[in-house]
Amino acid sequence: MNAPPTLPQENAEPPVAEALAPPPTPEPEIEPELDRFKNSEIDIARFPFPFEGDDYSYTVNLRKAGQGAPGSFDEHWFDIDQHHVAEMELREQVLAEDPERYQALPHMIDHQWDTLELIMEKYSTDYPQHFSLSRFGNLWTWENRLLGIKNTFTYGDASTLPREPLDYITRQAQGDWVLMDERDNDLWMDAGMLTFPADWSLAFDLGMSFEEWHGPVPMAHEAGVFKRAKQFLMRIQPAEPWQRFNWTMTIGRRWDASTEKYHEWGIDRTTITPENVGQKVHLRVEVQVLPRLRRSHGLLFLIRTYLISLDELTTNPAWAKRLRRVLQTLPEPIAEYKGLNRYKQTVIDHLAPYEDGI
Repeated sequence: MNAPPTLPQENAEPPVAEALAPPPTPEPEIEPELDRFKNSEIDIARFPFPFEGDDYSYTVNLRKAGQGAPGSFDEHWFDIDQHHVAEMELREQVLAEDPERYQALPHMIDHQWDTLELIMEKYSTDYPQHFSLSRFGNLWTWENRLLGIKNTFTYGDASTLPREPLDYITRQAQGDWVLMDERDNDLWMDAGMLTFPADWSLAFDLGMSFEEWHGPVPMAHEAGVFKRAKQFLMRIQPAEPWQRFNWTMTIGRRWDASTEKYHEWGIDRTTITPENVGQKVHLRVEVQVLPRLRRSHGLLFLIRTYLISLDELTTNPAWAKRLRRVLQTLPEPIAEYKGLNRYKQTVIDHLAPYEDGI
């Protein structure tokens, strides 16, 4: 007959080894593999804070690109920073899991070569310590020393590259990239590399017109924002790119907030508390750069994303005050569209100590 199990005594002393053991280390709030994107003091200082006033307003907010101060995020058309290698490694991981994050319709091959040429020219001119491009007729040699890539290929002959031209170059270029074809007095999203979008999907939007693509945005259609924006974009000339800001918020330092991954990140919005809001809520800013392509006459759309946690952002009290005021004036339909309703008030309360009434 087996002895009955021994029940623990209510006030029994813990075993010696257990009593001497250090307290368990709490699990980190930020995924370790994404913590490599944590911002340095330099990253914070050059962060593209998007608000010029205290009130929210939906505007096109276009300005000329590449005219910022030395060292700023908009010194050059295409900004790179210390996260370049980490971002490209993460892109490879996303593409390995979901190859449809890169797509190009067959008629976009000239646009692809235009884009490859533009990125190679700009990177090698603006960051010669990292990139070089040499040309002998159509025989080109490209070197990306950050990623250890060097290829010689024939411009215009895709069989001489390891991948399609747009796929090849945007695996080496920070940000998401969309190619728009201009025809029938409209702009059509007909190619792109989209691994870090904020709740949208290239696989869903590919082939849509400009206004179809922006269909879900509330209030702006009624105000005629997209009609005016499209007319402006179709007048952009080569060598005169423009840029604009877009913003939302993301929980955690999550780059891939695509529609395809909603089942992974959507529930994060329910986890915000007064205790973790500073660490978990991130302001997500897109610097969108729009150059005209020279040969195909298409329009390139770079979506260069930057993330900053509230803990990092509040190191600049003026930013904290302004963000709070903008959130207080944010219309409910826009807050719902951006997915902020569940935690917006928690963010406003967290930033209250920075309100000085001035």
